[in-house]
Amino acid sequence: MADAKGKGGTPPPLHGGQLALLTAGVALATFMEVLDISIVNVSVRTIAGNLGVSSNEGTMAISAYSMASAVMQPLTGWVAKRFGEVRTFSVSVLLFVIFSALCGLSQSMTMLIVFRLLQGAVSGPMVPLSQTLLLNNYPPARRPIALALWAMTVVVAPVFGPILGGWITDNYHWSWIFFINIPVGLFALIITITLLRGRESKVSKVPVDAIGLFLLAVGVGCLQFMLDNGNDDDWFSSNLITVLGIVALVCITFLVAWELMHKNPVVELRLLGKRNFFIGVLCLSLGMFAFFGGTVVMPQWVQEVLGYNATWAGFVVAPIGLLAIFMSPLVGAFQHRFDLRLLNTIGFAIFAAASFWMSTLSTNAPYLDLAEPRFMMGAGVALFFVPVNQIILSGIPDDQVASASGLSNFFRTLAGSIATAVSTTMYSHRTTYHHAVLSEHVVAGDRATMEYLDRFQASGIQGPVANAALNRLVDMQAATLAVNDVFWVFGLMFGLAMVAIWFAKPPFASGGTPGH
Repeated sequence: MADAKGKGGTPPPLHGGQLALLTAGVALATFMEVLDISIVNVSVRTIAGNLGVSSNEGTMAISAYSMASAVMQPLTGWVAKRFGEVRTFSVSVLLFVIFSALCGLSQSMTMLIVFRLLQGAVSGPMVPLSQTLLLNNYPPARRPIALALWAMTVVVAPVFGPILGGWITDNYHWSWIFFINIPVGLFALIITITLLRGRESKVSKVPVDAIGLFLLAVGVGCLQFMLDNGNDDDWFSSNLITVLGIVALVCITFLVAWELMHKNPVVELRLLGKRNFFIGVLCLSLGMFAFFGGTVVMPQWVQEVLGYNATWAGFVVAPIGLLAIFMSPLVGAFQHRFDLRLLNTIGFAIFAAASFWMSTLSTNAPYLDLAEPRFMMGAGVALFFVPVNQIILSGIPDDQVASASGLSNFFRTLAGSIATAVSTTMYSHRTTYHHAVLSEHVVAGDRATMEYLDRFQASGIQGPVANAALNRLVDMQAATLAVNDVFWVFGLMFGLAMVAIWFAKPPFASGGTPGH
C-alpha cells in the first residue's frame, strides 16, 4: 500500500476496502482477547478433571490470565511510545497466538497456568491499541463510528464467551477453546502488517520507570489475585487474602504518589486530572461493575435454582448482544447530533429499568422472562458504552490516546473483576441470610409447612426425604430473593451513573479532533 504522508508527515486516513479490512482485523483481535477472559470460565471443571486437579486449582487458569492482563493494560502507553503502536500491537497478536497454541497443548495444570499467565501479559496492550489504531486510521469525521464498532466487540465478547466455551467443551476437546484463536489471530496480524506498514507512530526512548513498574506489577497483581480468590477463601478470614490485600493497598498507594511525581511515569495517572476523562472513566467503571456483575450472577442462579446446564445458562445472558450489535454502529454514526450525556443517561436508564425488572424474578420464571430484560439491555449497551468512550477520549491529544485508552481499559477490567468478587459474595451472603429468615417459618404447626408436607406425603414422600425436599424449596427461594437483592443494588448503581455523567463538560471530541 502507499505510504503517502499527510500534513505534518502523518499518513492520511484509510478509506473504502482498506478501512473495512482494518476494522475487521482489529475488531476480531479485540473480540478474541476479550473472549478469552470468559470462555474458560464454563470449562474449568472439565479442564481440571482432564488434568487431574481440583476445580479450585483449575480457577488459577482464569486468575493467571486476568491478573497478567490487568497489570499490562495501563502500561500500554509507555510500551507504545518506546516501540511504536503498530509494532506493539502486531507483536502482541503474534505472541497471543503462540501462547494460545501452547495453552491448548498443555499436559498439566502447571503448564496451562504458566502459558495463561504469558497469554494474559501479551494481551494487555491489544485492546487499548486496537482502539488507538482505529482512531488513527479513520477519517476524523468517522471516528465515532470506529469507537462504536470497537465498543460493540468489547461488550459483546464476554456475553458469547460462556456459550462458545460450553459448546466447544461439550462437543469437542477443551483445548479447542485456545486453538480457535490461531486462525483469528493470524488473520488480524496479516491485515495489520499489510495495511499499516509505513504508518508507525513516533518512537521515543522513554526511560524505564523501574520502581513504578515494580509497584504496578506487585500491587495490581496482588489485588487481582485477591479479587479472583477472595470469595472461595472467605475473604479476610484467610491469612493469604489478608496479606494480599495489605500488599496491594501499600503498593498501589505508593504507585499513585510515585507516578504523579515522576517525570516519565510508566502509567500516566495525570490523565485523571482531565475532567471528562475522570468522569467518563468513573461512569464506565460504575456501568461495567453493574453490567458485568449481573452477567456473572444470572448464569449462576439459573443453574442452581432452575436447573439449566452451562450452555442454556449462556443463552440466558446472550440476548443482550442482539440489540447491541444492531444499534452500536447507528449510535456511533448519529451520536454527534445529540448531547452525549443525554444518550448516556438514556442508556443507564434502560440498564436500571432492566435491573429492577430482573429483581422481580421467581423460581418458576420461564425462559422468556429471563431473556426479555437482557434483550432490552442491549439497547442500553449501545447508548452507554459507545458515547462514554467518546467522552473519555474527548480533548485527549493524539499522542496520548494510547495511554488514555490503556488506563481506561484497565479501570474497565478492574471494575469487572471487582464486580465478579462483590456480586458472587453478595449473592452468597444474601442467600444465607434469606435461608435463615425463611427457615424460622418452617416449623411444625406452621400452615404453609404442613401443606407442603401433606403434599409430599400424598406423593409418597415422607420422613427425612420430605424434610430434604422442603429444605431444597427453602434453598431455591432464598437464592431467588438473593439474586433479586443483587439486581436491585445494580439498578441503584445505574441510577447513580445517570447523575454522575452530567459532570462531564462539552465539547466531546476524541483523539484531539474538533467537536461537532
